[in-house]
Amino acid sequence: MEIHPVLMHTAIDATDVRALAEFYRELLGLQYRPGDEPPPDGSVDDGDWLVLVDDEGRRVLAFQEVAELARPTWPSDEVPKQMHHDFRVPTLDALRSSRRRAEELGATLLLDRTDEAGEPLYVLADPAGHPFCILVSGG
Repeated sequence: MEIHPVLMHTAIDATDVRALAEFYRELLGLQYRPGDEPPPDGSVDDGDWLVLVDDEGRRVLAFQEVAELARPTWPSDEVPKQMHHDFRVPTLDALRSSRRRAEELGATLLLDRTDEAGEPLYVLADPAGHPFCILVSGG
């Protein structure tokens, strides 16, 4: 029997690892891997690698510090997006609510395609500029 690799998580580069991890933690309802939580005394930590997990403790996203990161210029290819995430919600109301929540957390709207009946979606950029989509889909 052949053994195949299993995806552990997707790692995202960031110049401010904690800030980007917080954005996705709040947006997706994730939690920090034990030991990666913010310091309880409120001090600034020097974490250069943080991991977020789901309620079952499975890794979902990781964040790795880089000194510089060119902000993607999507839809232009001047600075490619390099990767993006697609997140699904079940209804148009949930889509609108998710957009509001993402923007409250620091995302910016790049494209509103909610008028497309087949697959309404928003393309947003996280605080570091990584594009991501939220779309209506049953799975």
